[in-house]
Amino acid sequence: MNELSAAWRAHHAYLVNLGYQMLGDVGEAEDVAQEAFLRLSRTDDVDDVRGWLTVVAGRLCLDQLRSARTRLETSLPPDHDVPVAADPADRVTLDDEVSHALMETLRLLSPGERVAFVLHDVFALPFDEIAETVGRPAGTCRQLARRGRAKFRDTAPRPAAVAPDEHQRVTDAFIAACANGDLQALASVLDPAVWGVGTVLADPAPPQQINRGPHDVGTKLLRYLGPGATVVVGAPGEPVLLAFAEGRLFAVVVLTIRDGRILKIEATADPAARFEPRQP
Repeated sequence: MNELSAAWRAHHAYLVNLGYQMLGDVGEAEDVAQEAFLRLSRTDDVDDVRGWLTVVAGRLCLDQLRSARTRLETSLPPDHDVPVAADPADRVTLDDEVSHALMETLRLLSPGERVAFVLHDVFALPFDEIAETVGRPAGTCRQLARRGRAKFRDTAPRPAAVAPDEHQRVTDAFIAACANGDLQALASVLDPAVWGVGTVLADPAPPQQINRGPHDVGTKLLRYLGPGATVVVGAPGEPVLLAFAEGRLFAVVVLTIRDGRILKIEATADPAARFEPRQP
């Protein structure tokens, strides 16, 4: 049980983020992560826990996407042509008041393209491991990812000027530290000169909250983004994070990354979400 708890702390936030990148729904992503850990609890002798969980979560997401496609195809008349962008297997949902480029782009990808693209281009998994998840040869997975990448490149906005591996490392560490309420781990990924600004969408709007330094910024972040909130990456290659509470989006967080650390954090919160911050 101690090993399972340690795995949960180390990998749960990562799995939820992975599921969200494929499914576009934070509730469904959390369900996928829960099921993956349930299966882990019934399995012995796993050498690479994160790799094993990634494969299981990827399969669960792919099954869900394929199931949604099948439900649509069987519910429509035989002579009805289904446009790709309207396929609910590729449909992703977010709060009604928020629209993001990732959500629009993923509608253009088939389930196989989406899974291969996300696992390889976002989470840097080799195609041999993706093949195990998708159930197709590595060469086919490579083609799926290439097609998904081309569609994403054609429709997505210009990505931020941060190397993909650096972006992945920094955001993974940031999300994991928030999920675990670990101030020390969070401060380690913040630049010594970090500063944060918080804006509340209200009329009239209250004054912006500004904090400086790793300790003060980290402490404020954990009040809102710590355990009880779910934080995921908004789009591949973009330093935009989305924060949910009980399935509802309550904040959008933009990171400015420099030299492998976060220099600036801009958070915009929706007061209508009524998310209660944790007491320090």
